[in-house]
Amino acid sequence: MSPKLTNPIIFQSTEEYLASFDKFGIHLGLERIQQLLKSLGNPHQQVPVIHIAGTNGKGSVCAFLLSILQAAGYRVGRYTSPHLIDWGERITINGEWISDRNLLSALAHVENAIATEFPPTQFEVITAAMWWYFAEQKVDIAIIETGLGGRLDATNVCDRPLVCAITSIGLDHCQQLGNTLSAIASEKAGIIKPQCPVVIAENDPDAIAALQAKVIECGAPVTWVSAAERSVSGAVWQGFEYPLTLLGNHQLINSAIAIAVIQSLRTQGWKISDDAMRTGLANTQWAGRLQWIKFNLNGKSCKILIDGAHNESAAAYLRQFVDEAFPDQRKRWVIGILHTKDQLGILKALLHPDDLLFSVPVPNPATTSPQDLAKLATSMLKSKPQSYPSLELGLEAAFDDLRSQDMVILCGSLYLVGEFLGRKSFFP
Repeated sequence: MSPKLTNPIIFQSTEEYLASFDKFGIHLGLERIQQLLKSLGNPHQQVPVIHIAGTNGKGSVCAFLLSILQAAGYRVGRYTSPHLIDWGERITINGEWISDRNLLSALAHVENAIATEFPPTQFEVITAAMWWYFAEQKVDIAIIETGLGGRLDATNVCDRPLVCAITSIGLDHCQQLGNTLSAIASEKAGIIKPQCPVVIAENDPDAIAALQAKVIECGAPVTWVSAAERSVSGAVWQGFEYPLTLLGNHQLINSAIAIAVIQSLRTQGWKISDDAMRTGLANTQWAGRLQWIKFNLNGKSCKILIDGAHNESAAAYLRQFVDEAFPDQRKRWVIGILHTKDQLGILKALLHPDDLLFSVPVPNPATTSPQDLAKLATSMLKSKPQSYPSLELGLEAAFDDLRSQDMVILCGSLYLVGEFLGRKSFFP
């Protein structure tokens, strides 16, 4: 399937090896990944694929689909990004992370296939490793989440996906994708292929217009999806009632997208019963998104709500959730945001005047300084925002003198959520 391995990786770990590609930065385009996959024997052509793009909800839709297809008895690959704790999270089969040994093996094959005239980016390397591994493992189907955009994203190499899906679209990654919803939607629409089914979520009219233009251009059979409705047992969409365990009203649209994708697979002959759908939806898990966590802070047991909320629309979903679920509790926010994001927009979506803010750094060179973040929020709050040089100090302050009617929320960046979940002192 792929060339004989002649170049072993000389680095000690996947982290060290992948870090060596940081210098190439973000460079959208398909030429490098196509060349790399060709050298690997085109593994992406050996795997049936569901391709997911969008600004918010991609990961949740992937999680729903994985759980449903696994409940139906299939061996399911899933590729998502970024990771919270470990690179192995990105590449899973039936929810199990790729092992360090298997990831190193996949990366060694990728290293062996790299042409010096086409140096790949870090994302292209891990994406190529994913394709090689899924083909090597002969998964029944792979759920592939785009990394950034769609048209020029390294995942966008399959000519005939089984079905594509496009989730909610908002303003994010504007430096690479454009400053309007129409421009961003046009980039996301790049995953739509001629005559291949596509499922599209309800969106802003400008985004819908751009998506519709691509659908027409490709002659793609399209399913336009509106949000499911709440029911006694969870939710109902087009008469199909199902349990919904992931928190937040935004999961009404994400779960509906997943169901529509499954219905498309059914029309293509995939055996997925209603029972498998309900079981899968009931068992879906997605770490770091509206997740309650108990942890240890200096010998004291604490409980915190964590969520990525790394763009304005995701922040608005989070605020809506805490207002509806906990209307009488004062919100104590532990927040870190990258300077590449719309810090002001995120803060405005999250903060109300009576809230408290404890700003902390994100473990990333692109972090906004806690002092600058606090300064941006000063006019939004009655109490002066406090800034801290580390996550641990910020959490200590947030939980200090905690009242019974208070809740603590950690958000603003998936890198920050990952730092929290990976801190061993919090989870002895």
